[in-house]
Amino acid sequence: MIELDGAAFAWPDAPSAFSDLSLRIGAGEKVVLLGANGSGKSTLLKLLNGLLTPTAGVYRYAGDPVDARLGERAWVRRFRQEVVLLFQHPEAMLFNPTVRDEIAYGPRRLGWRDAEARVARWAAELRLEPLLDKAPFALSGGEKQKVALASILILEPKVLLLDEPSASLDPRTVGWLVDHLQGSAASVVVSTHNLSMAAELGQRCLILGEDRRLAYDGPVEAALADLDLLERANLAHRHRHRHGVSEHVHAHRHDWESS
Repeated sequence: MIELDGAAFAWPDAPSAFSDLSLRIGAGEKVVLLGANGSGKSTLLKLLNGLLTPTAGVYRYAGDPVDARLGERAWVRRFRQEVVLLFQHPEAMLFNPTVRDEIAYGPRRLGWRDAEARVARWAAELRLEPLLDKAPFALSGGEKQKVALASILILEPKVLLLDEPSASLDPRTVGWLVDHLQGSAASVVVSTHNLSMAAELGQRCLILGEDRRLAYDGPVEAALADLDLLERANLAHRHRHRHGVSEHVHAHRHDWESS
């Protein structure tokens, strides 16, 4: 479904955000994307969403070279429904006057006759019913994140790209999201700094190294057990512990959400 062949992206007059990425993601596959800050995770997700195009290599979706098809309105319309991105900061996604309009925006644009029924369903799923007539920008950070989630899940996409989705969410909603992703037929690529959640979010793990290349592609549990790999990717560190007169050094995994 998703294919990258030697893909790279760089802003003008800047180093590559990532380089020489080659991978395949199949239908229904659940993939966790790990890497230290600045390793290119968010940029990669934007490229997979078609907001950016490779400066080298090729990105194909369902066999189609994405950059060559972005000028075709019918193809883009289908792609935007099937491949959706949850931004790290939900404010980047919210622009409608009410929560109801925000969630309904995609289905209305697509001309779906059941748009309002879909809004009711996803508002109930994410406990947003009391907020439907409120302005999105008046909400708390966690509420904004839930509205942003509802606005993409309502499209029933084939590919879900999620950038730090658990940031700002309350524990109940995090649990709901994990269950939803595990039961979804969609392909999922989810980036997170929360290593304790990684094994719940997917079976396959991609790690972007600090050299902005693919450092690992394999089972998530094997990656989390490899402290040397995590340390090389700046996802774990070693420091000294003192206990009275004795001293030893051991590794710690980084387990936090970026702000």
